[in-house]
Amino acid sequence: MRLLIDTQIFIWAVLDSDKLGLNARQIMVGAGEVFVSAASIWEIAIKAKIGKLEGDPAEFVQAIERSGFRELMISTGHAAKVHELPLYHRDPFDRLLIAQAITEPMRFLTADSMLEQYSELVMMVPKGKIT
Repeated sequence: MRLLIDTQIFIWAVLDSDKLGLNARQIMVGAGEVFVSAASIWEIAIKAKIGKLEGDPAEFVQAIERSGFRELMISTGHAAKVHELPLYHRDPFDRLLIAQAITEPMRFLTADSMLEQYSELVMMVPKGKIT
C-alpha cells in the first residue's frame, strides 16, 4: 500500500509524540511506502514563521529520509485537482493533500475527521496515547 500522511501525523511521527496512537503507527509500519508531501513542509514552514509551530522546517525535511518516508512533490495535476474538490474543508494544505492522494492514487492517513468526506482513500485514525 502507498500511504500519504497528513502533516499532523508526520509531525507526531517525527517527534515520537504519544498523540500518534498505536493504530496509526501500525498502519504506517505495514504500508509498503509512506509519503510526506512537499505541501506538509510548506505548511510547517508557514506555521513556524508565524509562531504556531516550533521547529526548523529544514530539520523536518531531513526527518523525511531519516524516518524512512518518501517525499511527494507537488505537480500541476495535483494543484488543478484542488479545484474539483467540494468545500468540505477550507484549509488549503489539507485540500492539496487530499488532491494528491486522489490523483496518485494512494491512501491518506489523517486524524482530521472532516477529511473523510472526500474519498474512500482517507483513513481516519484517532489521536491518542500509545497503549
